[in-house]
Parts: sequence; structure tokens; C-alpha cells
Amino acid sequence: MYGDMKPQRGFTLVEMIIVIVITGIIAGMVAMFIRAPVQGYVDSARRAEMSDIADTALRRMGRDLRTAVPNSVRVLNPAGINQFVEFLPTRDGGRYRVNDNGGIACDAIAAGDELDFGAADTCFAIVGSPITFTAGDGIVVGSTQSSGNSPYCTATTCVVAGVTEPGALRAYTGAVGAQPIVVMAGAARFHSSTELDGHRFEVVPVEQEAVTYACVNPGGGACGVDANGDGTCQLTRFWSYGFNPTQLAPAALAAPSTAILADRVSACNFVYNFANQRNSLLAASLTITRDNENVNLYHEVHINNIP
Repeated sequence: MYGDMKPQRGFTLVEMIIVIVITGIIAGMVAMFIRAPVQGYVDSARRAEMSDIADTALRRMGRDLRTAVPNSVRVLNPAGINQFVEFLPTRDGGRYRVNDNGGIACDAIAAGDELDFGAADTCFAIVGSPITFTAGDGIVVGSTQSSGNSPYCTATTCVVAGVTEPGALRAYTGAVGAQPIVVMAGAARFHSSTELDGHRFEVVPVEQEAVTYACVNPGGGACGVDANGDGTCQLTRFWSYGFNPTQLAPAALAAPSTAILADRVSACNFVYNFANQRNSLLAASLTITRDNENVNLYHEVHINNIP
């Protein structure tokens, strides 16, 4: 019985150690060859993500600025760094009815009422299709001052930095929904300089009010790079904080709504040349830094300042 059994064979401990050593050598050699491609893929993915974040943020800002109320764009540059850009967005717009023989105060004939620039007129008829309004919308008429301050002012005139400018903003107080007539707060009349040949007005949505795009550091201070090699700022959109005749930094805004468009921002700059009142240009640059690697994007936005 025992004579029929075949001898059993297996791996010895020495053979197992040799196999493990050889396998380790092969694995190490393979790792040396694939490390560079894998690291390259990780770096490319990170750069692509950073570029996509910056591009999306700048394009979003550009879409907003293209619908801004004419001559409402203004840039604040504390410490010589242009990091805050403000404007008034628009929901709709149209033409107001005028009468060459002189207007009268808001009357009961809604279809034929004209806007009177010689008195505190509180309503006017829309030329064309009705416009859908929400209570509290802003009505801007004849925003012509290239400084950008005029459409933020609800008085007859505003004094900003010692300069007197005509006010161009009123609050909508009429019925909500589609309306053929605009009813406004009548505490002050529109300045005579806001009466333009185009006879246009703009509607600023009450849920937006003024809008600010700003690069802010949550920890305070200027934008830069932290110890981990990441940008310290965030490109943030602020809105629904009212209207300020003088532009304010985000920290001074009254209870704004906020949304972060890009984080790890190490530098940003907004340059706006408002000398050309018809066709101005805003140049925005944004730098995002992660792990000491930078992605810088530059975007130009054409601003139509013809009221």
C-alpha cells in the first residue's frame, strides 16, 4: 500500500524568497517607466480643471456685463489693484412715449401718457409690447455719465467725489406682470440731461439690484499663495444689496447674496476704460494656483454704453 504512493513536491522557502525578490525587481522597473505618464496625466487633468473653472467664471461675468445698464460699469481699485467691478443688470427695456408739445404729470390715460422731464412725473406709456414687471424693479432713464455713478442715484442729482451728476434711477411701483405703462416712485424728476433722442429705458430686476464681481480673501488681506501652494482668494459674485451712489468694497455692502465662481485665486485684475462713452472695453485677467502651478486666463468684454 505504501509502495504505491508518489513522492510529494512543492516550493521550498528559498525558492519562494527568490520569486518574491525577482517580482519586486520587475515591479520596481515597471513603476519607473509608468510613473512619468501617470504623473503627466494627473498634472494635465489638474490644469484642465483649473482652466475650465477660470474660463467658466470669466464667461459668466462677461454674459452679465453685456446686459448691463449703459454707463453703469465701474471698477474700484483699493491699493491700486482693480479687484472689484460693479454694474446694474437688465431684465428688459423699451422706449417711453414722449410729446413734443410738452408733457404733463402722470394722468389716467395710460395708453397715451408721456414722460415729462420738467416735473416729478410718476408714470409713462411704453411704446411697443407690454413688459413684465416685478414690484420693486428699478427703472433707469438716460444713463449718460461715463463715470458709472448716474444709474445708481435715485435723487434728481447726486454728488459723488465732489462732482454733481444727474440721477437716472427710479423704483417701479406699478402692478406686477405684463404692463403697457410704467409707474414709478415720484419723489424726484428725471434730470433734463437724461432726455435723449433714443427715448429708451432699462429695467433692473429687483431680485438682482446692483451686482459686484470681486476677488476676495476669506482670511483677509491681498490675494496670493499660501504655504500649500494654493491661491488664497475667491472670485465671488455679490448681488441684491441695493444701490450705492458711491461704489463700495464687498465688505461694506449691505447683506448681499453671494456665489463663489472660482476658488484658489492668486491674482485677478479688472481694467475698464470708460473714456469712450459708446463702446468701452473691460479686460479681466484671472490666475488660479494649485500646488504652485498657475493657470492664467484673459478675457475682454465689449460694453455697449449707448442708452
